[in-house]
Amino acid sequence: MSAPNRASTDCTVGFDAERARLDFPILQRSDSERPLVFLDSAASSQKPNQVIDAISKCYREEYANIHRGVYELSARATAMFERVRETAQRFVAAAESREIVFVRNTTEAINLVASSYGRANVGPGDEVLITEMEHHSNIVPWQMLCDQVGATLRVAPIDDRGALMMDELEKLLCDRTKIVAVAHVSNALGSVNPVAEISRLAHSVGAVVVVDGAQAVPHQPVDVQALDCDFYAFSGHKIFGPSGVGVLYGRASILSQMAPYQGGGMMIKTVTFEKTTYEDIPHRFEAGTPDIAGVAGLGAAMDYLTEIGLESIARYEAELLDYATDALSKVPGLRMIGTAPNKVSVLSFVLEGVHPHDVGTILDQQGVAVRTGNHCAMPAMEHFNVPATVRASLALYNTRSDVDALVEALLEVREIFG
Repeated sequence: MSAPNRASTDCTVGFDAERARLDFPILQRSDSERPLVFLDSAASSQKPNQVIDAISKCYREEYANIHRGVYELSARATAMFERVRETAQRFVAAAESREIVFVRNTTEAINLVASSYGRANVGPGDEVLITEMEHHSNIVPWQMLCDQVGATLRVAPIDDRGALMMDELEKLLCDRTKIVAVAHVSNALGSVNPVAEISRLAHSVGAVVVVDGAQAVPHQPVDVQALDCDFYAFSGHKIFGPSGVGVLYGRASILSQMAPYQGGGMMIKTVTFEKTTYEDIPHRFEAGTPDIAGVAGLGAAMDYLTEIGLESIARYEAELLDYATDALSKVPGLRMIGTAPNKVSVLSFVLEGVHPHDVGTILDQQGVAVRTGNHCAMPAMEHFNVPATVRASLALYNTRSDVDALVEALLEVREIFG
């Protein structure tokens, strides 16, 4: 695997986005003779050559089914697969590699916890606590669980900046609270939640903490032991890796007490018609043949970010977010949705008199790709009394030129609609 373009020597930001852009072949192309300005990484990020090459190499040179074959190619594929598990362990600073479960994405990870842990530990009269800013993937599985077992879903509110109201969250915690499920970073607002403090409060009443980390891991270092959460989930496609593969971190002492999420091959020790015995963690949660090449690509993506340095990326993106926030404030009629003092990567806004879908369509004609809609966060939209927003989301390959192109395109929208 080729090395990524490394950080510059600029001690202010420690990272050269222009050089990093060269790793991403899709950013070298143009749409309608205009350079592609990609500002939708919160939905799914673009892929560097290092990830594309790792997937290709797996299929061209190293592919075989894993954990089953006694022949060399299978052994090599298995070794690669388990090396990536160790890479993921280091990536989120888990205590053991057996605390890393490969899943399809963050959504599947949360559903796994809701099903395997939730059904065994939440019952009638119990409560699950989430927040008003959650993605639907961290709302619906808990609603389903509560409906199934007779529990109650509680919701901690956000303020009008989009920041979690921690005093209100603390008031909602009680001895009936069994699970606290929160986003590390809001996909619709960019707000960063104080997960370590939430964990402290939740554990004080005996609740476990489930963190949706999908929007955090591309932008900042994550240490699950420092956060003291019990589960942490993220998707490969958000961190410049392939879609269809992700990670669930689970505290070993909890995972080892959980029943399997699905049944099938690879998650069993013995099967008879009378009784089946299950594999140890993490394999009991990985039924069937996984996305082997996807895991190879996921490992390359984590290596890519580690090689560049997430601290450098975080500093660079913070400066770029400040620049973008200031630039957008000069667009007439633009109202920012989500102004929490601690936020990353996301610029969500509405433009007076123009539907967000119309804004997105006109921006696309200018070569600027943004997301429009409710961002799978309808309750958050309801809080701000808007049906949808325009969302420009930043990543390590974005530059001030991208922001300038966004502003220029928005001024074009303003000109069209008056």
